[in-house]
Amino acid sequence: MNKPKLWTKDFLIISITNFFLYLIHYLLIATIAIFTADKFHASASMSGLAAGIFIIGMLFGRLYSGKYIDLIGWKKMLFIGIIFSIITILLYFAVINLSILLIVRFLHGIGFGIASTATGTIVSSVIPDERRGEGTGYYALSTTIASAIGPFFGIFINQHLGFKMNFVVCTVIILISFLSSLFLKIPKVEFNKEQLKCMKGFKLNNFLEPKALPIAIVSIIVTAAYASILSFLNTYAQQIHLVDAASFFFIVFAIAALVSRPFTGRLFDLKGENFVVYPALICFIIGFLIISHVHTGFMLLFSAVFIGLAYGTFIPSGQAIAVKVSPRNRMGLATSTFFIFADFGGGFGPFLIGLLIPVYGFSNLYIMMAIVILADVILYYFLHGKTKGNVTSLQN
Repeated sequence: MNKPKLWTKDFLIISITNFFLYLIHYLLIATIAIFTADKFHASASMSGLAAGIFIIGMLFGRLYSGKYIDLIGWKKMLFIGIIFSIITILLYFAVINLSILLIVRFLHGIGFGIASTATGTIVSSVIPDERRGEGTGYYALSTTIASAIGPFFGIFINQHLGFKMNFVVCTVIILISFLSSLFLKIPKVEFNKEQLKCMKGFKLNNFLEPKALPIAIVSIIVTAAYASILSFLNTYAQQIHLVDAASFFFIVFAIAALVSRPFTGRLFDLKGENFVVYPALICFIIGFLIISHVHTGFMLLFSAVFIGLAYGTFIPSGQAIAVKVSPRNRMGLATSTFFIFADFGGGFGPFLIGLLIPVYGFSNLYIMMAIVILADVILYYFLHGKTKGNVTSLQN
C-alpha cells in the first residue's frame, strides 16, 4: 500500500516560510540585548527585557490567532501575521530610545505569534494523517535549523557590518517569506451553524482547545527545563572553564535534533506517541545528569547529544499529539494552545530558574531539572500516556 505524499509544494512552501520567520526571531534575540546595551547604555536587566518582551508579545499573538484563525481563515491569518511583522521590522529603523524599542519588540512578538501559529496550523492541514508524526518532525526542522544558524548570522553581521544591517537582512527575509506564502493552496475548512455559534464569544474554550491542554501542560515543564540551558549555559561554562566547548553546544544540539527527526517521526506514526515521548523525556534526564557533573568539553558536548535528541523529538511530537486529539475544525486552536503553554514555559522559566541558581548553584540546579523532568514523565503518563497515547486519526 502506497503512503500518501508528504513532500508536496504546499508542505515545502510552509516549511520555508516558517524557517524565515524563525530565522528572524533567532537572529534578533541573539543580538538585541547587545544592541540595547551599546546603543542606549541600558542595564543588563533592561537589555534582557528588550529580548524577553518579544515572548510576551508572542503569547498575545498566539491567543488572538488561536481564537480567530479558524474563523478568519488560515491563509488570511498568515498574511495578517507576516504583514504585521513587515511593519514592525521596518519600525526598528525608527527606534530612537529604549522605550520605543520595547514597544517595537512587543509588537514584533505579536506579529510573529500570529504568523507562526498560522504556519503550524497550515502544515497540520497539509500533512496526511497517516504521516503526521513524520511530517511534523520534518517541518520542525525548519525551526531547528533557524535556531542553529540565526544567532550565528546575527552575531556575524553585528561584528562585521554593524547592527542596523541586521534590520536590513530581516526586512529582506520577511519580504521573501511573504512572497513565498502567496503560492500556498490551503484546503478550506467548512463550519456548520452550531460550530460557528460555539466559536463566537469570550468563553475560555474559544481561546484554548481543552483536548490539547494535557500535552500542553506537559510541554511547560519541558520548555522551562530547557530554558535553564538556553539562558544560563554560557554562565555555567565560564564557572567550569569550558567556554570554548560551550560555543559548540548548540551546534551539536542542532545536529542531534536534525538526525533524530526523520526516524522518530516515523516511529511516532508506526508505534504511537508513547513509543517516542517516553524515550525523549528519559534522554532529557540523562542529558541533565551529565551536564550537572561536567568536567571536560567532551562531556559537555555529549550532554548536548541527549538534550538535542530529547527536545528535538518532544516538541514536534507534542504538536502532533495536540492536533491529533483535537477536532479538525479546531486544528488552529489546538496548535495555538500547545505553543502558548510551551512559550510560557520558555519565557518565564529563566526568571524562576534564575532565583534558584544563587541558592543551589549550577550543578545542583541541573540535578533538580533531571528530577523535574522525571516528574514530567509521570505527569505525561496520567494526563495522556495511560489513556491511549496512540490516537490514530484526527477527531471528527
